[in-house]
This record gives sequence, C-alpha cells and structure tokens, in this order.
Amino acid sequence: MKVLVSDKMGEAGLEIFRNAEGIELDVKTGLKPEELKAIIGNYHGLAIRSATKVTKEIIDAATNLKVVGRAGIGLDNVDIPAATQKGIAVMNTPGGNTVTTAEHAIAMMMSLTRNIPKGTATLKQGLWEKKSLEGRELFNKVLGVIGFGNIGSIVASLAQGLKMQVIIADPNVTPERIQKAGFESVSLEDLYRRSDYITIHVPKLEATTNLLNKKTFAMMKDGVMIINCARGGIINEEDLYEAIVSKKVAGAALDVFAKEPPGDNPLLTLDQVIATPHLGASTAEAQTNVAVAVANQIVAYLTQNTVINAVNVPSVTGELLKKLQPYLYLAERIGTMHTFMSDGPIKEINIEYAGNFLDLDLKPVTLAAVRGILTPIANYEVNSVNAMIMAKDMGMKISEINSQESDHYINLIRMTVVYENKTNLIAGTIFGKDDARIIRINKFRLEVIPEGYLSLIHNKDVPGAIGSIGTCLGNHNINIGRMMVGREDDGDRNIIFIRTDTPVSEEVSEELRNLDKVHSIINFSL
Repeated sequence: MKVLVSDKMGEAGLEIFRNAEGIELDVKTGLKPEELKAIIGNYHGLAIRSATKVTKEIIDAATNLKVVGRAGIGLDNVDIPAATQKGIAVMNTPGGNTVTTAEHAIAMMMSLTRNIPKGTATLKQGLWEKKSLEGRELFNKVLGVIGFGNIGSIVASLAQGLKMQVIIADPNVTPERIQKAGFESVSLEDLYRRSDYITIHVPKLEATTNLLNKKTFAMMKDGVMIINCARGGIINEEDLYEAIVSKKVAGAALDVFAKEPPGDNPLLTLDQVIATPHLGASTAEAQTNVAVAVANQIVAYLTQNTVINAVNVPSVTGELLKKLQPYLYLAERIGTMHTFMSDGPIKEINIEYAGNFLDLDLKPVTLAAVRGILTPIANYEVNSVNAMIMAKDMGMKISEINSQESDHYINLIRMTVVYENKTNLIAGTIFGKDDARIIRINKFRLEVIPEGYLSLIHNKDVPGAIGSIGTCLGNHNINIGRMMVGREDDGDRNIIFIRTDTPVSEEVSEELRNLDKVHSIINFSL
C-alpha cells in the first residue's frame, strides 16, 4: 500500500509510516493542484494538514485511494461528500491538539483583557502608556462557551480554574452531561445575553456559518469580548467590525479568518482586535501528537481495516472489530443472499438484532449487511464508507431495531427486504464464538453454512424429489459437499440448500428446473 504525505508533518509520524509493514511512503509537499491530480491515482492513503485541498477533482482522479487522514481537526479542505460517494474514508485527529488549542483560547482571552499586545508594541516604541492600557479582571466574569466538545470542555475547565463563571451552550450535548461536568447548560440566546466573554469551539458547518452576526451581537451585553480559535466564517466579520466600531463589542481575539491569510481585512485596522495567524494547534507537542495519530490511523485502516476517528463511517477499533467480526461476516452474507433472491428493485431493508449482543455498537454490522446487498449489483466498489449513500441513491429505506426476543438463540440477525410486491426474510446466528449459520429463509427453517458454491432449490415435498436432483448433478460430475433441507410447516414444499465443489452452470440449472418435482433454483457463491 502506498501513502502520500502532501503537507509538512512531524518526523515522528513519518517514521511510523516508514516502519509499518506493507506501507510504502512518499513525502511530496507543496504540490500544485494539477501536480497532485496527476499522481494521486498511485496512492492508497493520503496524509494532509491544512494546505492540501482535496477537491472533487482530486478525488475523481484518485482511482486507488482508500483513506484521507488530516493531521488536525478541521476538514473544510476535504470534499467529504465526494470522498464518501467514492468509498474513501476521511479521518481527522481530534485529540492530538485539543489541549494546545484550548490553551491558546485562554491565552488570547487574557491577552485581549490585559492589552498585552498593544502594551508590548508601545513599550518597544519607547512609550509608557499605563493609563490608556488599563484592563479588566477575569475573576468572577461570565464566560460563555459555545460548543462542549474536546476543546470547549477543556477551555471551560481552565476558565473555571481562573474562578470565572462558565456557562455552556451546545444543542448536541445533553444538559445532564454538562451539569455532571460541573457547568451550567444554557441556550444560545441565554449565553448571548449573560456572557462577559464568548469563546467559540464548534466546527464550521452550514448551521454554524455566520453564527455570530448583527442579530446575535444585538442580544449581547454592551462591552462583551469575543474569542474565536475555531474556524473562520463562524463569525460574520463585517458585522463584528460594525459591532466593535459601535462599542457594542469591546474587543475580539481572532486566530482564524474567513479568508486565510486575511489580507486587507478591516478588523486588523482596529486597536480592539488582537490576532494570530491560525496558531491554535501550533505547538511542537501538538504537531507531534497529530502526526503520530494520523499515521497510526492510516496504517491501521490500510493494513487491518480498523477505523479510527473517521467522519464518514463508524469507528471500529481493533478490539471492537475482533468482537464484531463474526456478525460482520454473517450480516454481509445474509445481504448477498438477499440480492440473489431479489424480486425487482429493493424498497426497504429492515434489520433486527435480537438477543444478547453484549451492548456492542452494531452500526458497522448494518453497513456490512447493506454492503452485502449492494456489491453484486453495483457498478463500482462498495465499502463501509459509501454503502449507505449508495443505498439512498438507489431509493432504499434502511431501518434497524434491537429486541430481546431471539427465537431461542443467544443472538439472531433477521433481515427483511421489501420489494414492490414481495418480502423476503433471512435470519442467521452465530454458534459458539464464530460459526455463522443461516437458520431461516422465509417460512423455511434449516441450518446452512454461508460459504462456497451454493444452490437454493425450491421443490415439491414428495418422495423422489431430492433423489432426482442428486442424480442430475451426478450426471454432470458435480459433487455435493453438503446438503441441508428446510421444510415448510404449513405447505407442500421444501427448500434444499446444496453446497457443491464446483459451480452449477446455467445449462445444468435449466435441466434441474425442468424436473417435475423442482419449482426453482438460484445459484450463487459466498
């Protein structure tokens, strides 16, 4: 597997790539877009920071790419929908620079409050402007933290150590979790009204673009101070400029801008604004941490299929993967069987996990099931990254439920596929640690090992039916390795599952269909 590192990265991370078995590393930084496009088809992994732009054009040219890893948190330089569509996992390293970025936010807040940049500049000019540089205390002031993720939670804790009153607004985190951490959970509107300082720690999304704007500034206290070490564009910069000029906002500390470098940004003309060139994660420790993290994640994905910190596919660590492996195997084969038994376009896929799954995260199992359904019919590679989006594009509705009732089995996966005028049900279980079995197909109960060359035959439940099938196969020198019979409880049909040593050709299948006691035959391999 070949990996390209296209941005400057810590040497510790590069060494991990160099020492990983099965990984070949190329380091080519400063590539122009057309240069990256010309070579990206040679690589299975791409490690980046913020300089490389992984656009749809680059992704379309990435014929072998399996994973993009960002040494850092932000992924606004990666076209995630395009990568997902093509089955490319996109990862970041959210834990590598959280402390560094949180510390920078606190440093910016203190520098803004005590006029440290201006004090330094005027002193170096030979001035002594003590009176004009009078600051504030942070003690007992209200800090509003927008976003209680990895960084926001550390900022809140550090501010609490400074004896500030910390309030948190995050619609994606329950008030109970925030309260348990020792902070007050509030709405955004309440945060705007009460805060002496507001610090932002959310990603830049459609919902957070221009989150702070003319309307929200009007809700805030007079003299509020704003800190942004998250992403440019979350604050409307024109509205912030007007709020500072009008003295609604007393000052702003900005590490990020909507356009970087910001060029002739009016905010930089204001004495009330202090700024740094996106230094939130720029410490030696942080750069080593994220380089090591992204290298380990890319190597684990390419060599072990272990997913860590992916934003477009559920994470599956090596330990979880080991526990899930039997269920992944079973679910994918159930899905593939459904496709071969299909009766027209699929409208719904309903998956039920019944019994004891030991509180495992079963999202990867659902992905495996959908992947199994799509792989035989898709025009290009289906994997855990693009399976769901492909199913949606094909008009399939997917649902999953958990229940305790498992028909006397410790665990059971029931998958029901709905077509226009028909529904098929296949159920399977795991015997022991990892022995997968199909134990039900619609009304028929049986026990099938889902592997090898298989034929599913519907036949009349009368004497001689099985014998005629065996004779036909024997006449064509097709050896039966295993045969399982399922009987319809309230009907006159059987199903026979036959595993053969060699495939059953279409010519032999047609001869079987013409037997008096055979209704139908489907051949497939798992």
